Amino acid sequence: MAADTEDLDSIRERAERWLADDPDPADRAELRAVLDGLPATAPELADRFAGPLTFGTAGLRGPLRAGPNGMNLAVVTQAAAGLVAWLAAQGGTGPLVIGYDARRGSRQFAERTAQVATGAGRAALLLPRPLPTPVLAYAVRQLGAVAGVMVTASHNPPQDNGYKVYLGAELGGALGAGAQIVPPADAGIEAAIRAVGPLAEVPLGPAGQVLGDEMVAGYVARAVEVLPAGGPRELNVAYTPLHGVGAAVLTAAFTAAGFPVPGVVPDQAEPDPDFPTVSFPNPEEPGAVDRLVALAESTGADLAIANDPDADRCAVAVRGEQGWRMLRGDEVGVLLADHLMRRGVTGLYATTIVSSSLLRAMCTARGLPYDETLTGFKWIVRAGGGAEPLVFGYEEALGYCVAPEHVRDKDGITAALTVAELAAGLKAQGRTLTDRLDELAAEFGVHHTDQLSVRVDDLRLIADAMARIRAATPATLLGQPVTEAQDLLPEADVVILRTDAARVVIRPSGTEPKLKAYLEVVEPVADGDVAAARSRAALAVAALRTQTAHALGV
Repeated sequence: MAADTEDLDSIRERAERWLADDPDPADRAELRAVLDGLPATAPELADRFAGPLTFGTAGLRGPLRAGPNGMNLAVVTQAAAGLVAWLAAQGGTGPLVIGYDARRGSRQFAERTAQVATGAGRAALLLPRPLPTPVLAYAVRQLGAVAGVMVTASHNPPQDNGYKVYLGAELGGALGAGAQIVPPADAGIEAAIRAVGPLAEVPLGPAGQVLGDEMVAGYVARAVEVLPAGGPRELNVAYTPLHGVGAAVLTAAFTAAGFPVPGVVPDQAEPDPDFPTVSFPNPEEPGAVDRLVALAESTGADLAIANDPDADRCAVAVRGEQGWRMLRGDEVGVLLADHLMRRGVTGLYATTIVSSSLLRAMCTARGLPYDETLTGFKWIVRAGGGAEPLVFGYEEALGYCVAPEHVRDKDGITAALTVAELAAGLKAQGRTLTDRLDELAAEFGVHHTDQLSVRVDDLRLIADAMARIRAATPATLLGQPVTEAQDLLPEADVVILRTDAARVVIRPSGTEPKLKAYLEVVEPVADGDVAAARSRAALAVAALRTQTAHALGV
């Protein structure tokens, strides 16, 4: 009990010091209420002061709450001061460009970042309103910025917010110009953040220059240029931005490209930080696109498209014999890659270690360079080390980069345009995206992918599961010997198991409290019977899921 009392006294002292330096009156009142509630509120206070949010390659992301282990004005002020100091120490010149989504606190955090930048003597340029993350990534390159900050938590729950950093060409190099940071930049920025002194001593300047709509118009114009002119455009699309910021930009892009205006789910059309119609604002989550599918069905749509709230991801649903179904990220990825290949787009095609192996097979058969990276677009856009120009990259989590010289990151707007172009072309031939997937399966075999995803409240459960699979690696999967067991530590917390016809990739999520296992079974197509091969593959993946869950103890 004495030790517990000492721990509580220590946390209380830290909290009082934090409160005295917190620049936000509302956050000070929130933290004071927690302190006044002691000892009953001791667990909550301990969680808020369990440690600072760590600035990693995904930047910052966490719950909106007072204290160092949350997203708030104090944490953002410290992060911005550290970032600006690091940029100066690297000799980086040029402005800092800042974008933000429509989540709670996003605009305030963006404006504070601008104030910190101008207070340090660096120009700060703010996007004119809540906009998609790809617009920020585009603006970094277009404006020759030293770096960019995007305030967003992407598809995280409503109570979260986040802070992503992009570098310009000067510090990011040719491959990293307009891309998210990678090591050692993240560690350097983290160290600079920890070196920031009292927040009261951080100089604040004006809230920067607010850019005009010409930046958005430029993004839309370049997005439209991704498509060759003159192709079929007759396509009825149902769309949802999932209460995020994608609708206006996507609609403008579709209109400028010559497509009919998509029908938008009415009660998800406008930005809403509460995300009231979905449990999680992530198109991959069960039920998230129910309203989209209902709209597609009622309007006789040819295609249904969803963006996540910051519109860097793109989900696609198609009508099938059993009704509408969401295409997996791997299915959309290989459809887009195949479409670009058929257009004659040559160069490097890349994906990640957790994505389907079908892209590799396609590139091998067609004589195109291919590369595979760790998870995340920060790695995909640097694929191949620059030996070949990247022309397409994707990851199975609904992220696609169809025009790396436009946006060097995943981009849900240009992905949606390119999917629509493909679907319209197939429609003009009396065919569908499903038909094209069947043709690819007949040529390369059915590559059936699925995912085992376990959300936890206690992160120790994830560490325990990873330790378990390393200590007791299965010798067989689906009755076949495991021919390769690869552990990517210390570079990445990833375990890969392979047999001749199956693959399992296990890792913790980088953005959510989840353990993920990525499953793949390759089933040859006999006598052109794709449907039979799909059935066999689905049964095999279901069995693989069970075996993997057992091996992980989840």
